[in-house]
Amino acid sequence: MKRRLFTFFVLAGIISSFAFVRPVSDKYFEIIKNLEIFTNLYKELNAGYVDELDPARTMRTGIDAMLQALDPYTNYISESDIEGYRTLTEGRYNGIGAQVKKIGDLVTITQIYENSPALKAGLKAGDRIIEVDGQDARNRSTEDLNNIMQGFPGTEVKLRINRPGENKPFNLTLTREEVDLPNVPYFGMVDDHIGYISLTTFTQQAGNNIAKAYKDLRAKDPQIQGLILDLRDNGGGLLNEAVNICNIFVDRGELVVSTKGKIPEWDRSYKTTQNPLNTEIPLVILVNNRSASASEIVSGTIQDLDRGVVMGQLTYGKGLVQHTKEIGYNARLKLTTAKYYIPSGRCIQAINYEDGEPVHIPDDQRAKFKTKNGRTVLDGGGVKPDVVLEKPKDPALIRALADQNMIFDFTTQFCLEHDTIAGPEAFRFDDWNGFTSFLQDRKFTFETASDEALTVLKEKAEEEGLNASLQAQITAIESQLGEYRSKSLSEHREAIISLIEQEIIGRYYFNRGRKQLGLRNDPEIVAANQLLKDPAQYRKILSGK
Repeated sequence: MKRRLFTFFVLAGIISSFAFVRPVSDKYFEIIKNLEIFTNLYKELNAGYVDELDPARTMRTGIDAMLQALDPYTNYISESDIEGYRTLTEGRYNGIGAQVKKIGDLVTITQIYENSPALKAGLKAGDRIIEVDGQDARNRSTEDLNNIMQGFPGTEVKLRINRPGENKPFNLTLTREEVDLPNVPYFGMVDDHIGYISLTTFTQQAGNNIAKAYKDLRAKDPQIQGLILDLRDNGGGLLNEAVNICNIFVDRGELVVSTKGKIPEWDRSYKTTQNPLNTEIPLVILVNNRSASASEIVSGTIQDLDRGVVMGQLTYGKGLVQHTKEIGYNARLKLTTAKYYIPSGRCIQAINYEDGEPVHIPDDQRAKFKTKNGRTVLDGGGVKPDVVLEKPKDPALIRALADQNMIFDFTTQFCLEHDTIAGPEAFRFDDWNGFTSFLQDRKFTFETASDEALTVLKEKAEEEGLNASLQAQITAIESQLGEYRSKSLSEHREAIISLIEQEIIGRYYFNRGRKQLGLRNDPEIVAANQLLKDPAQYRKILSGK
């Protein structure tokens, strides 16, 4: 380590000396000067700071702080982060094939991937990890355990598990594999002659997989009359796969996206290069506020070309292009190099950020552009759907059930009592009394925003000596809030049952089962299906009249 530091300091000194024997611009002089300052600061910290420093951690803090001043997508990817990066870009990683979450003081398995090492070894959602390779897992973070459980294919990891319903902990040995996460978890028919395809990420082969899914749907139903492409919660991925997906539905030679950055030689235009599968089939693309990047290229391009109807909520607003650069020791820099522009000429990139999230820009502050048919579309801050569907806000009860893991824990208990269930098309959850009894046993309660406000009011009233005069009103409000809480379960029964069914189906039929179940009770899919069943309304939207 000392030798590496010595080499680093010597090189920095050479660069510094070089600045004074060769004329350079003021900008490059400032770069060299500040590199020398940084090097000297790092050296003095390492040599004289009262406590021993972890060099990697100290440097990572400095790097992260420097990049934080830029956009949220320019990131440092350390050697230990590479597996997570592969998952996002390639749709695969080396590990056991399970999602985990910290619940209490233990990391808990929340989802098992289909055909994964975790499934083969008998791991189940709800299992709590108490040891990993002999190391105590209590109070360890999910990141810590993920780093341990990921590794080279063929190597083993030993887990000690505490499983609900089991009297004693037990050991499992899992052999790591390359886990493939399908980017098209499900496709099928929503209704007579209306197809549905879900795409969760733009990883490798996304375009081919969408094309294959469409061909399979057409083979099953040669009279297919419309298609729903679901890009909700799809955070994007590979740019070329976005172009490939557009190419399925638009003519060869159509411009899909252009990139423009600081270096003109890097500017590019991406056009469709293959013959399409179908340029006529009515198309609805579902999006929401978590549809980003490549999802916005596809939905925005289809909108700009008036090739289909975009439905849902305003998308995320990520119109930046990143490239990765090798920077040594198996680390990488993911660097924003350009902005992308879709066929109308607009850029969908959000202008302002707050805590790393885009800030909504009012429509009257966004520049106007025209689609192929002359419809007005807006830039800056995401793709606004042609048909906006209001997203119902989760009431306090639903949020509390999720935050306190009530539905998750109830499902774990349900699975202990049911070895098998009916498939996603036929399954119905009908034990509402069992669920409410479970909540009573857990002493479940929740607070509304009104409860929180009332608590503040009581504190202020006590400070100001108004308790006695306000007591009657406070008691009346408390009574009303109590009645609301007691009625809330029955009022939101349908929504809660839908969430329970999603969680149960996911345990038995994985992500494809969740998606298939959504065809039955997802109001946005229902709305898309209804639009495709109304050709006149569909054409009217695209005509802009």
